[in-house]
Amino acid sequence: MDNSIDIEYNRVTEFLFNQFPSYQQVGKIAYKEGLDSMILFDKRLNCPHKRFKTIHVAGTNGKGSVSHMLASVLMELGLKVGLYTSPHLIDFRERIKINGSMISKEGVVEFVDEHKEFMISNKSSFFEITTAIAFNYFAKESVDIAVIETGLGGRLDSTNIISPILSIITNISLDHCEHLGYSVRDIAHEKAGIIKKGTPVVIGEYTSVSKEVFSMIADKLESKVLFAQDCIFSDLSLSDYTLDLKGECQLYNLRTVLTALSELSLNYSFIQKVEDRWSDINIRKGLSMVISNTGLRGRWEKISSNPDIICDTGHNFAGLSLVFSQLKRENYDRLFCVIGLTAEKDIDKILGILPRMAYYLFTKAQTNRACDPCYIENKAKNLGLDGEVCDNVERAIERFYEIYKKGDLLFIGGSTFVVADALKFFEKK
Repeated sequence: MDNSIDIEYNRVTEFLFNQFPSYQQVGKIAYKEGLDSMILFDKRLNCPHKRFKTIHVAGTNGKGSVSHMLASVLMELGLKVGLYTSPHLIDFRERIKINGSMISKEGVVEFVDEHKEFMISNKSSFFEITTAIAFNYFAKESVDIAVIETGLGGRLDSTNIISPILSIITNISLDHCEHLGYSVRDIAHEKAGIIKKGTPVVIGEYTSVSKEVFSMIADKLESKVLFAQDCIFSDLSLSDYTLDLKGECQLYNLRTVLTALSELSLNYSFIQKVEDRWSDINIRKGLSMVISNTGLRGRWEKISSNPDIICDTGHNFAGLSLVFSQLKRENYDRLFCVIGLTAEKDIDKILGILPRMAYYLFTKAQTNRACDPCYIENKAKNLGLDGEVCDNVERAIERFYEIYKKGDLLFIGGSTFVVADALKFFEKK
């Protein structure tokens, strides 16, 4: 078998990760503020983002699930749908998909080789490069619409050069404060930067403070604002729909998506081919096939049934609060948790919400941002949590297999990187 494309793909992805360190790997030193460099790159490509319609999704938590749910529904409505998300779990190409299929390895190689010298001279960031690859690919393949997820924030995010037909902000909580601000008000201002003049915006969840910010900015921009938790779907329950994405947090995401679709339905002439397929049946089908349609992974995903193993990419206090709340309601004889955190998180606050009746395998994912598991264990033991340290995620899972009994449940999480390492482990099994 000719594996030359695999060799070439590995070459260019290693170049990207080594030459342009990603936030995913090294954290805040990879963060690049401002849009000038992205605009310059976009002009070099003849402004591909202007050649397809977009929906822009920002928020602290849930934006990945919302983006994939929307993409799945739009696919069932008969559209050719681009989807740009981050970070990836296993393959870089997970970030860039059309109708659920990743960009080809050849496509990544060709783009990087063609624009390598410009990327170096322009001092492009990793996220600017991936955004440019995505926009160029979606334009080249003539997608009908693309769902674009922000990376960090919104106002200065590389994706914020687009003019979407709809903006969505899922929720606001304290995360990435060193870049976005140390208050809900400050972070809401940054996320609200994706609101465009005269373009409707859906807000998934709000606090009194964030609602005030969103209302003020939307009013200033003459943009219609819809608050999903106040809309006709506010009394919705998960039993009303069949979802393949599991987890109680999906109720909030479902409500956000349905509000967005309701707003789009008022003017679905934006793409004529949708008219005959816009139906409750197709919408429900899209929501029931998010994983199979888009390939989304790591959202309350059951990766083993014997023994029972669940993973989730929740990685900040707000997201993990929902995850651990649900975990406490699962059925098991004994609970084990493989937990790893990134160093910039509020470790004390997160440890305070861990289930007390569990045995912990504290570990470290393969990223420079990982917190020392010995540090986590020491803090955990001071709180009365029982556990031990494992050098890496693979060893932590192996340790669980050594001690588990029938009826035990293993949860894997704490960070996206821990889940990524776990999925790689199970792919090899």
